[in-house]
Amino acid sequence: MSTPSNLQPNKRQLDPATTNPVTLLNEIMALVSDDLSAIKRHIENQIESDVPLIREIGRYIVDAGGKRLRPITLLLATRSLGYQGTAHIDLGAVIEFIHTATLLHDDVVDKSDLRRGRKTTNAVWGNPASVLVGDFLYSRAFEMMVAVDRMAIMRIMAATTNRISEGEVLQLLNTHSPNVSEAEYLETITRKTAKLFESAAQIGALLANAAPATESALAEFGLNIGISFQIIDDALDYRPGTDSIGKNTGDDLADGKMTLPLIHALRVCTPSDKELIQAAISVGDRSQFDTIVAIIESTDSLAYTSRLARTYAAQAQQALELLPPSDYRKALSKLAEFAVSRSY
Repeated sequence: MSTPSNLQPNKRQLDPATTNPVTLLNEIMALVSDDLSAIKRHIENQIESDVPLIREIGRYIVDAGGKRLRPITLLLATRSLGYQGTAHIDLGAVIEFIHTATLLHDDVVDKSDLRRGRKTTNAVWGNPASVLVGDFLYSRAFEMMVAVDRMAIMRIMAATTNRISEGEVLQLLNTHSPNVSEAEYLETITRKTAKLFESAAQIGALLANAAPATESALAEFGLNIGISFQIIDDALDYRPGTDSIGKNTGDDLADGKMTLPLIHALRVCTPSDKELIQAAISVGDRSQFDTIVAIIESTDSLAYTSRLARTYAAQAQQALELLPPSDYRKALSKLAEFAVSRSY
């Protein structure tokens, strides 16, 4: 599997997508629409509790929706290998529960009040309720995994939740630090975001009893698409015309997060601009947002960020060459295109 920090933008890159990202995602989801509906029903059933507050927050979370890219990755992986069972529905819900739990905890740590265009759970019910319901989602996810009764899968998911937590702590340690390197940034997002994509794809191979080489290829696909997804997610916070992303632009700056657009800008900008960015990150000064966006644009930092994301997406697509040709393999390739072409 490629080492993330060794990939550079001058290696193989995904060509800019000519298809509208909304169209791409609709085409992908249409291929697994029945499975996605089954996962949604399973989520609704499993989020029920005899504790009223858990039910109330659970329904709020389900109604918020989301792209469900991680379960989609699992579904396409299993279907691309001819899997015909039902455990992919259970595990798709598990993946989504774990992802949602991390979002609940993230929003508390970041003091966020907006996600997917709606008030965050912590903004509505407060931090204690948000953290505790996140804990409920984690524990329910492991209950559901036990029901599937595949030790290899439970081992992967136990390691995954551990890595995600490590990524969150790394991000916390790097908060308000203008000296974060690109390698440190990539290591953080690999643990925080990409690991769950990797596990979703790998679990798909395990369910289909795929050969070890195929399992490794799908894991590599998931890892690389996860990295590319997070790089673009971070770029959207500084990209003009992204009012539809469902969160407040400038939140990363206000939170003191050093993401790739800023890391690149600091490498190539003027000394005075460097001093301004460092000061803004150190205290989380959102008032400098427009000025910093102008610096990012003048240093072509968004273009650099996009190129690196496309490098990882191309690596993901290359990993698919080991899979048998099918519409599902094509959809996995389209998923890589969507990850880097989206504006939301």
